[in-house]
Amino acid sequence: MENIIALGGNVKYSITLDPGVWIFDDRKVDLLTYFESEKEEDKSLEEYTKAVSKHWDREIMEGAVYPPTLKTEKKFEKEKVLTGTFGIPLKPFIQNAEPEKDASTFIIVTEEDEEVQMPIQKAEEVILGFSINGKPLRDDGPVHVYFGDGSNKNNPIKKVKAFKIQ
Repeated sequence: MENIIALGGNVKYSITLDPGVWIFDDRKVDLLTYFESEKEEDKSLEEYTKAVSKHWDREIMEGAVYPPTLKTEKKFEKEKVLTGTFGIPLKPFIQNAEPEKDASTFIIVTEEDEEVQMPIQKAEEVILGFSINGKPLRDDGPVHVYFGDGSNKNNPIKKVKAFKIQ
């Protein structure tokens, strides 16, 4: 039970977060590269369209080609999961809890009963680190809290036991 984190307070639904299952979540991000990469805004549709048209042109000119490396790609992904350093965005969990209209503050409670407060809008940018080198954060976890701008990437908030919305 010590690995479960409660998210409650001024919300419609109090929820519990289990970092042990996030390794299987498609929303996870690689913490080693997340803060170094530039955040792309709404260029994704344009880039997708260009990639699809390029692929279409190639198929018309050369014919369809299927990659022979599918097994090696699966092996690489499995290896990455076993040795990677991962986090997950907090925003979907806040949205699922459905903060009340008058809620404005997000509070991180640590095992030392310290509280870190921030506006909910800033909390939606938070990344919860849950794995370092393929291992769960047992000693100072279950999660590390990283601010979305990466300002605390070398010194995240550790030993988190609960999240509250007020």
